[in-house]
Amino acid sequence: MGKAEATVAELVGMIERGELRLPEMQRRYVWRSTRVRDLCDSLYRGYPSGAILLWETDEGVPLQEFAVEQQQNPYETKRLLLDGQQRLTSLSAVIRGRPVSVRGRKRPIELLFNLNHPDTLAVVTEVDEDAADDDDDRIADETDSSDDELQRRFDKMTFVVSTRKLSQLPHWIKVTDVFLTDNDAPFLKSAGVKDFEDPRYEKYSQRLARLRGIRDYVYRMDVLERSLSYDEVTEIFVRVNSLGAKLRSSDLALAQITAKWRNSLQIFQAFQKECTDKGFELDLGLHLKNMVVFATGQSRFLTIGSLTVEQLQKAWKECCKGMEFALNYLKHNVGIDSTALLSSPYLILSLAFFCHTRSYLLEPTESDRLRFWALLANAKGRYSRGSSETILDQDITTIEQHGVEELIDRLRLQVGRLDISAEELEGRNQRSALFKTMFLAFRDAGAKDWRSNLAIALDHSGTEHRLQFHHIFPKAVLKNQYSSRESDDICNLSFISGRTNRAISDKAPSNYLPALVEKAGQTAFNAQCIPIEPELLEPTSYKSFLTARRIAVAKRLNEFLGFENNPSKKGE
Repeated sequence: MGKAEATVAELVGMIERGELRLPEMQRRYVWRSTRVRDLCDSLYRGYPSGAILLWETDEGVPLQEFAVEQQQNPYETKRLLLDGQQRLTSLSAVIRGRPVSVRGRKRPIELLFNLNHPDTLAVVTEVDEDAADDDDDRIADETDSSDDELQRRFDKMTFVVSTRKLSQLPHWIKVTDVFLTDNDAPFLKSAGVKDFEDPRYEKYSQRLARLRGIRDYVYRMDVLERSLSYDEVTEIFVRVNSLGAKLRSSDLALAQITAKWRNSLQIFQAFQKECTDKGFELDLGLHLKNMVVFATGQSRFLTIGSLTVEQLQKAWKECCKGMEFALNYLKHNVGIDSTALLSSPYLILSLAFFCHTRSYLLEPTESDRLRFWALLANAKGRYSRGSSETILDQDITTIEQHGVEELIDRLRLQVGRLDISAEELEGRNQRSALFKTMFLAFRDAGAKDWRSNLAIALDHSGTEHRLQFHHIFPKAVLKNQYSSRESDDICNLSFISGRTNRAISDKAPSNYLPALVEKAGQTAFNAQCIPIEPELLEPTSYKSFLTARRIAVAKRLNEFLGFENNPSKKGE
């Protein structure tokens, strides 16, 4: 293995000219803008940023496109990037000012640089281990922090993801604009620096030079020999990333699958896009896991190495049919029309395999009971408790050997009572599986925005109408008496449009609800189980409000799940 070095500018140039390519085994680009922000901050400070792994080869290796635009490379020899794709794609997008393709959509990476940042590191990076790279939160949170609080936090930072308000401030400048010119004058002028005598002139100029110095950051490169075969390189890729824990098991499985089944990535991605077009934006790894389930009767990727190309191809054909049926069933029978409403996408895999084992012919009673199980498994977070893969494998075995009643029995063994109690809602927040079921139940009851009268939905066009969850008692109203956790209780949350949310702002419900009730009518609030008695709307009555709403929400959830209309189910 050879050793080499290259600057960021040289590596970005190699990507632009098409001299550096991506082999099919690589996962797609997944970084969020906040990850790019933190990378730029690290390079700006000269912090270590890992190494780059390349393979120079003349072999006809299946390739995929970078997420950022490249020129055609006329040369036969290829330099393939095995480790460093996320970093180099991000830097190429920022330095060149080119958009990146993420999940079929092109978007720019817009970062701002604070010319007036503190001299020393003032904000410690917070890592959210629970946040997936490709989460899609269709229901946005409201921002309860005041503008002053947010601005004070931003002023301590060196890089931020661009917002319209910050970009209009004189000392915040676009990072890409700095890389596209070596002239400091426009940025100094925008910041109000008029001449050399201004004490900010030297400081800001030095900081601009240091920012552009990111292009000169040197990466160490490990270069694999030409003599290695594609299979050997795939094995190295898997081992390197397994030891470093940089990739998920599905990413490593993809490398092994594409090494056997050449040019399969395009097939997988084409079906992934079909599912996205139907409203179900699923990670590629979930489709691969679905294929493994259909091939082996269990969900672990450990068996990938023992499967032949023929077995993989047969399982893929069958699992696509199962996935299509499951998505249709979820959307039209269960009423779940988006992955944003799933507590876990593993629910889709169980439904796909169940319907496959029944040859996609469900008896009416069986279909009704399967809907009942799906709604309950989603509400109770069946695959969000303990080891998700172990629970999924249990259900796969149950489906093969038994039926839907046994699935319901397994769920009961896991969670106890199947209906929803008011006590079960206590202490839950928007991450809870029950929060998604609240949306389904409220939508089913005809919930609408309180001002526009639009029915609540995940796919409204326009930022004004995009659905948000609103704290009925705003956090700003509660902050002196209650913790953030208490304020975020799901029974303090409702679903309204962004425009209505901003109009309410940080007013107490005793100040804004009476006028809205008069305008929208009591039914609009009944649909979301919101008590409107005046004595419950004062901040001092917050606990009593939560108690009253929990009782109402639990009743509504049980009606939606089918318990209230069929009392015999309560014993299940």
